[in-house]
Amino acid sequence: MSFDVNNSVLANEYVSTPAERNRVLRNTYALLGLSMIPTVIGASAGVFFNLGMLMRASPFVSLIIFMAGAYGLMYMVEKNRDNTKGVAWLMAFTLFMGVMLSMTLSRVLGFKNGTQLIMLAFGGTAVVFVGMAAIAARVKSDLSGMHKFLIIGFWVLLAAMVANIFLAIPALTLTILAAVVLLFSAFLMYDLNKIMTGGETNYISATLSVYLSIYNIFSALLQLLGIGGSRD
Repeated sequence: MSFDVNNSVLANEYVSTPAERNRVLRNTYALLGLSMIPTVIGASAGVFFNLGMLMRASPFVSLIIFMAGAYGLMYMVEKNRDNTKGVAWLMAFTLFMGVMLSMTLSRVLGFKNGTQLIMLAFGGTAVVFVGMAAIAARVKSDLSGMHKFLIIGFWVLLAAMVANIFLAIPALTLTILAAVVLLFSAFLMYDLNKIMTGGETNYISATLSVYLSIYNIFSALLQLLGIGGSRD
C-alpha cells in the first residue's frame, strides 16, 4: 500500500482537475484503511489488559484523559499534515482511539451475544459510510455553510455528554447516542463531499476527519446495541 506524498496534493489549495480530486480521495481511502490496523491493535490491547475497568472506575478522569490525548494527537497530525510525519502521528492517534474504544468493547463482549453485537455495529457503520459516500458524490452544491451548524451540534452534544456523567439519565443517554449517529453521519457526508469537490486537498487531514466520523458512528451504534445485550 502506498501514498502519494506530492506537494501539489498536500498543499491546502483548490484542486482543479478530476484526476487530482480522485488522487486525494484514493489516498484518503487507502490511509483510512491503514489507520484501522493500529485501532484494532489498541482496542485488542485495551481489552486484553482490561483497561476498560480502570476507565469505568472514574468516568470523569477518563473523559479528561480522552480529551487531552485525542486533541493533543489531533493537533500533532494537523501540524505535520504537509509531511510524512503526519501519517505517523495519525497512526499514533488511531492507536490511542483504539485503546479508548476498549472500554465499550469490553462491556459488550461480556454479553452472551457480544460478538454479534460488534459485527452488527460494524455492519451498520459500513452501511452508513456507503450511504453517505453516495450522497456526497451526488451533491454538487457548496456545503460550506453546513459546517457551522455541525460544529454547534458537536459542542451541544459534548456538553450533554459531560452533564450526563453526573446525571446518568438513561433516556438522555439514548438520545445522545442517537444524536451522535445522526450528527457524525452528517459530518461524514460533509467531509467526503468536501474531498470530492476539491475543497479538501490534504489527504492526511481528510483521513483524520473521515476517521473521526466513522469512529463515533461505530462507538455510538455499539453502545446502543449494547443496551439491549444479554448476559444470559
